[in-house]
Amino acid sequence: MLETVVLPNNYQDSINLMLLTNQINSLEEVNMSQIMMGTDANKDILNNTSLLTEKAKTASANDLMIVVESEDKAIMEKVLPMIDDFLADLSAKETAQTKKSVTTWKEALEELPDANVALFSIPGEYGASEMERALKNNLHVFSFTDNIAIEDEVRLKKLAHEKGLLMMGPDCGTGILSSIPIAFTNVVAPGNIGVVGASGTGIQEVTTIIDRLGGGVVHAIGTGGRDLSDHVGAITMKDAIIALEKHEPTDVICVISKPPAKEVRDEVVQLLQSISKPVVAIFLGEKPTNHEGKVYLAHTLEEAAHISVDLANEATVKKNYFEPMEKPDTVTLAESKVVKGLYSGGTLAAEAGMLISEALDLGGLVKADGFILKSQGYEVIDLGDDRYTQGKPHPMIDPEVRIHKIEEYAKQEETGVILFDVVLGYGAHEDMVGALLPAIKAAQSQAEMAGRELYFVATVCGTKNDPQDYQKSVDRLKEAGVFVAESNEKAVQLALLLKGITLSEEDKEVIPYKGETVTVPQPSERVMELLTTKPRVINIGLKSFTESIDTYGGQTVQMDWRPRASGNKKMIKILDALEEYQDNIEEENQKVTEKIKNAQPFLTDVVPAKTVIPELNDPKQKTLLHAGPPISWAEMTGPMRGACLGAALFERWAETEEEAMALFEANEVRFMPCHHVQAVGPMGGITSGEMPVFIVKNRKEGNQAYCILNEGIGKVLRFGAYSQEVVDRLDWIKDVLGPTISQALALTEEGLNLNVLIARSITMGDEFHQRNIAASLNFLKEIAPLIIKTEIAEEQKYEVIKFLADTDQFFLNIMMATGKAIVDGARKGTKGTIVTTMTRNGVDFGVRIAETGDTWHCAPVNTPKGLYFTGFNEEDGNPDIGDSAITETVGVGGMAMVAAPGVTRFVGAGGFEDALATSNEMAKICEGHNPTFSIPTWDFQGTCLGIDIRKVVETGITPVINTGIAHKNPGVGQIGAGTVRAPLACFEKALEAYAKELGINVE
Repeated sequence: MLETVVLPNNYQDSINLMLLTNQINSLEEVNMSQIMMGTDANKDILNNTSLLTEKAKTASANDLMIVVESEDKAIMEKVLPMIDDFLADLSAKETAQTKKSVTTWKEALEELPDANVALFSIPGEYGASEMERALKNNLHVFSFTDNIAIEDEVRLKKLAHEKGLLMMGPDCGTGILSSIPIAFTNVVAPGNIGVVGASGTGIQEVTTIIDRLGGGVVHAIGTGGRDLSDHVGAITMKDAIIALEKHEPTDVICVISKPPAKEVRDEVVQLLQSISKPVVAIFLGEKPTNHEGKVYLAHTLEEAAHISVDLANEATVKKNYFEPMEKPDTVTLAESKVVKGLYSGGTLAAEAGMLISEALDLGGLVKADGFILKSQGYEVIDLGDDRYTQGKPHPMIDPEVRIHKIEEYAKQEETGVILFDVVLGYGAHEDMVGALLPAIKAAQSQAEMAGRELYFVATVCGTKNDPQDYQKSVDRLKEAGVFVAESNEKAVQLALLLKGITLSEEDKEVIPYKGETVTVPQPSERVMELLTTKPRVINIGLKSFTESIDTYGGQTVQMDWRPRASGNKKMIKILDALEEYQDNIEEENQKVTEKIKNAQPFLTDVVPAKTVIPELNDPKQKTLLHAGPPISWAEMTGPMRGACLGAALFERWAETEEEAMALFEANEVRFMPCHHVQAVGPMGGITSGEMPVFIVKNRKEGNQAYCILNEGIGKVLRFGAYSQEVVDRLDWIKDVLGPTISQALALTEEGLNLNVLIARSITMGDEFHQRNIAASLNFLKEIAPLIIKTEIAEEQKYEVIKFLADTDQFFLNIMMATGKAIVDGARKGTKGTIVTTMTRNGVDFGVRIAETGDTWHCAPVNTPKGLYFTGFNEEDGNPDIGDSAITETVGVGGMAMVAAPGVTRFVGAGGFEDALATSNEMAKICEGHNPTFSIPTWDFQGTCLGIDIRKVVETGITPVINTGIAHKNPGVGQIGAGTVRAPLACFEKALEAYAKELGINVE
């Protein structure tokens, strides 16, 4: 039985989740589990293990999938607390760290403006796009990330070369830059040897032996395992060799390569023969018989290290560095016994397989199902192969796979020797020896009881300064009866010696190089700057990678990365393409935001809607305006239908509810969005010709906007109520309230300056969507003296002033008309990616952007979360509805939650800290701040200015909207208040439409 839980928007590092999965799998009640982020690649892994449930399929790349197979129906009651504890522990550790982390490239570059390296350890399916961004920001790339398509690797390396940068990787496991250890790496003494290699245990083995021989390394530049393939053509290796040639502190260059393509090898050797410095080169799989020209060709990693140290010390290179070992007297293995190799390092595995195959003539190396060697019972496995690491931590981190293999091989009659490596250093398991010893001792004990011979031979790759303590690791293994050799080569020699098989090496002479040389080009200034300064690193991924850099004198900033665009590959492609238009987009967006910022809204009058909206004045066609994008009667939800019924009764189109319903069902009423006629309407938004509307003029742009008047509280039309009480109140608003305010405004020279009123009210605790009490009272303060001056009857004056004093939300409708006047002015003659409308009709949420004008980009609405009046709950709530999200469009409402601490708990946002966090989050998707409306509780920052669809899609952060909650059935009215998130899909659609406008292929 499969149980699934998806935790939305809860991004965690993959290695941490792999370790967490191991903990959950240790539970007796769990048959199998997997805890992963909801990426496409991870869903494929779940599918391959029959763990992909329908619920898991719905997860986004930023959602955490928890899938558990168990016969226990209540298993999640045990699993979820363990997960909470694990994640809480991670969070506590992160909180204890004083180093600031960032979430975007912009923040990272602001925090470390002279950064020169981007270090990646993120899922490969998103790697190429992010690395390209790093290169375009003139950062060298060190990519621990693997699973990058070869085509992307070629493209990235060519781009790096063109920009004078190094693209180290992908699959670059280790490196040393200016003597500072990078990624999975050892602490090696500084020196005058420069290493260039595929990066991994090959570099680790050579550099740690150099350290133990008394030498030192200034740089170890990783290239990635495919750099010397015919596809890539050694782009990184050649650039690194050229740079080390010109790097004065480097006296010796050591090149380490996995089996290369012949033509590429020849090009590299030609370059090495053309430089002035002595070179040591090892091309794994080759068995050189001579050195050639100035290039000393090594057979093993240990030999490469020895030659490098001698050259660095200006000592004579020996003809032979092989050191024969003596067979332990107490060991005699039967001829039928074989050697099994279990390696965490791919290069060490390849070297072991090569030496065993050469000694026994086993036909060379293979690469299938993780095997490096598989012949006549002899096997060497690279446990770091994708077969073993897909969905699991690397064996240098997690001993689980190797422990299982030890148990498996120890039971096989033919196994005489189990050969393995222990790789120390930063990034590796904190005590791999301690983790493996129980399995080793158990295997030894079982073999002894069965009367079988079984020996363990180990090589420890490390130095005395590594966090795990090299000598202590060696001593503990020896105490457990493990034979420990000083190098991988010697470990293989010893393993074979236990069977009576000896290895040897022939002397090598130096013969002349007979090929042509080339003119060595000058390295780029950026590469030389990298080699002559301490690295300044933006670390994208594993936080632990910053430790070694900071400890040894580099600088880092941690980017808490998560997939862009919630992992949507199409959106990522569009965002990447839009970066080519960055300057133009910013210029266009600034035009929009300047118009928003500089708008001059004035409340000038209140008039019947039909006098300013011609569409409502057609005697032959009954017309109602509604909130949101276009919708038909058949599609409308309960509150909007109820409001339509109320409007029909108010307009006297019908005398009863039944007659009104018949009108709509007979399609005798035309419906239009308020937004199509410069209007907005709260909740259902229903506006009819006789209803009075505010007129707000944007004097800066010369446009105006309209909104009906607020009805007060209780059962009101906007929430879908349509009783006689509702109609009577609408009549009073038409006959008394509207005309009274109109006459009062007529006594002003130009109307009420709303910028001033809004700026004053925001300092008093309003956010202008859910809380308008200060603005309503400020409006009353301005309008009451004017009402008093009119010729209206005293009783009517009293009624109006009393209503305004009692209606805390009265200003909301003025704010809505203000927002509409601002955005319609900003839309005039502009383009770009700024949102100019957000609205909802109970079914669809619609946005408009400057670029696409009147076009709606729609997605299904969400249902608000919040507090409900007594007797109601979330099941009663209607999906999100209303034009009032125009307030968030101009940066107030939910965007300015921090301004209204008094309302945060009412709308379900928690306390002040939550309100602050909400506004800070909203700022991340906006172009800037609007100084016109300064918020004291936000350190006097201005309200958010200009929601940018690019930022919304890239971050996955959608606007928060404060809103009332209507009952889903018509006639009931308001049942609560809360917040709702705009759906991401409408912003994605807008972004796609924008890209098409620019001629970008979005498929």
